[in-house]
Amino acid sequence: MTVLEVLQATTAYFKKHNVESPRLNAEHLLAHVLGRKRIELYLEFERVLTESDLAPLRDLVKRRSEGEPLQHLLGTVEFCGHVFLCVDVGTGSGVIALSLAAKFLEAEVLAVDISDDALALAHENAARLNLPDRVRFLKSNLLQNVEETFDLIVANLPYISTQARHTLSREVLHDPAVALFASVRGDELVRELIAQVPSRLRPGGMLALEIGLDQSEALLSDLAEKNYRDIYSKTDYSGVTRFLFARYG
Repeated sequence: MTVLEVLQATTAYFKKHNVESPRLNAEHLLAHVLGRKRIELYLEFERVLTESDLAPLRDLVKRRSEGEPLQHLLGTVEFCGHVFLCVDVGTGSGVIALSLAAKFLEAEVLAVDISDDALALAHENAARLNLPDRVRFLKSNLLQNVEETFDLIVANLPYISTQARHTLSREVLHDPAVALFASVRGDELVRELIAQVPSRLRPGGMLALEIGLDQSEALLSDLAEKNYRDIYSKTDYSGVTRFLFARYG
């Protein structure tokens, strides 16, 4: 089979198994197996693939059709134009911190996580992006071990209620529970951070949060009750309120 024929067959197979963006998934997996960039496949449509090419692809295609996330199969994920290794525990691969450091060259960035494995992977990502001296890493449960004050605190914490597990896609459920679920309400960790932030923000500093579905109203009230100001929210591309911003002091 040629590259094009394999892509067409894999795309059809993914459609049958309800894989989102089937053609894109097929291209990513084939490019990964062949050691090519995805765009390079378009220059090799007529290339005939050998059995040694197809054998590892079959395994990846089967696993993807069963709901294993694409980034788990590839071992990487793209964000803001950079490629990061994926972490299996928590959300501490350094994606946000390193992207901010790459974008704002004068910023001093501290990244915290409670997981040693996540921090080790974040260090590796920093080295891959030539940013090892731009971001400091610290093991901490939220801001517990943080002593400095900051102009900006950003967080994308686990915000899913344990009671909502049955509503999640099979791809999402492949991630560790600790990276997904907070507790019964879902916003417990976010609320804990909101309570900790005032002592770690410089006057006029900003807190930026990603939150879960239907959490905005309660969290906006919580921010107001704790004397934050300039509080506002933003929606995602689906029009759902998913981001909160507030200043303190």
